[in-house]
Amino acid sequence: MRVSIRRCATLLLISSLPLAVVAAPMHSQFLPPDDLVVRQEQPEQQQLLQVTEYSVVLGNQRQSNQQPIPVTSPLLVRLKGKPMNKGATINQVILNFDGESKSLKKPVFDEASKTLTLSYPQAQYRVVIDLLRNNTVYVQFLTYANGHIWADLHTGAERPR
Repeated sequence: MRVSIRRCATLLLISSLPLAVVAAPMHSQFLPPDDLVVRQEQPEQQQLLQVTEYSVVLGNQRQSNQQPIPVTSPLLVRLKGKPMNKGATINQVILNFDGESKSLKKPVFDEASKTLTLSYPQAQYRVVIDLLRNNTVYVQFLTYANGHIWADLHTGAERPR
């Protein structure tokens, strides 16, 4: 009788393990080392979103009231998902890809629309699409009292194939 109780307890323990692996990732495990000592305090704001769908928008606009006539073709990816941490209100992320600027705009979270806007170099587009096609992707946004802002796209812990 003892053997069967031990077996049942072992099976119960083993069957509960995958549930722990599926849990949302902790913010800190995906942050790079804080070499500049800008993240010593707790963040003032934390937003963590698990991406559930995405769409690609390749725009085309021509502003005909300017000379010479500039033609632009903005590339953006719209991410939607579900907030993962307590107090998170985020429900959408706009990724802008810029092929011309020398510096990127800072990440901005708009409370009213619950939208985070991130800018990346156009060279990162293929990497982002590959992540979205092949992995569970999370977006995190952190702000600190000292003015530091951190935002990223990351996968959960993945096993090599």
